[in-house]
Amino acid sequence: MSQPPIVTAALLIIGNEILSGRTQDKNLAYLAGELNRVGIQLREVRVVPDVEAAIIDAVNTLRARYDYLFTTGGIGPTHDDITSESIARAFGVKLIRHPAAEAALRAHYTPEQINEARLKMADVPEGSSLIPNIVSAAPGFRIENVFILAGVPKIMQAMVAAAIPHLKGGAVVQSVHITTNLPEGTIAAGLTEIQARYPDLDIGSYPYYKQGDVATTLVFRGIDAGRAESAAKETEALILTLGGRLIPAPIA
Repeated sequence: MSQPPIVTAALLIIGNEILSGRTQDKNLAYLAGELNRVGIQLREVRVVPDVEAAIIDAVNTLRARYDYLFTTGGIGPTHDDITSESIARAFGVKLIRHPAAEAALRAHYTPEQINEARLKMADVPEGSSLIPNIVSAAPGFRIENVFILAGVPKIMQAMVAAAIPHLKGGAVVQSVHITTNLPEGTIAAGLTEIQARYPDLDIGSYPYYKQGDVATTLVFRGIDAGRAESAAKETEALILTLGGRLIPAPIA
């Protein structure tokens, strides 16, 4: 029986406000979780400013490297929202006003509220298909393997829900977590040996400090749940051999 394929994705976060620190990104963790749920592994994340050349370069690099590329930000009505135009130029196609997108906006706003700035949100690269926006009407869109989403978390999440059925996933990554009172330095050598025996797993070590206590959470990730469990059991034995103990994972 053949293993399911490995399907990969990248996220491109677009916006000066992210790079300046004025706005904290809240979309990465949500997207990674939703993609993994359907068997798509998020492999790379980039942040670029609202600069056309930077957007084009990142889009063309990432869409060629991964099965899917998702972008967030820059599809609103203001002058600095240049994602749609930049995507069109990355693909070498015209930016057109999509009739269905315009109709959705006109149905959402009163005639007095409709202006050219808002209608700009109906402009998409030629050949795109729309991603519905049940929150505020202005749609996202897809062109080939690139999905262009809003930056506002609530709207972005609604667009992800609409996009998920159109994705083809593969192997789902499974994870096992254990936490010990031992610091990283104590278990590092043994953990390196375990990682060598399980090259198919991603074994991560994450120390934390709380009220003067030092502890380490270990995460075992891979597409084979049995392998992850086996590596975790070996690590538990290592911890006990080193005089440590297993403790409940920290509460975030």
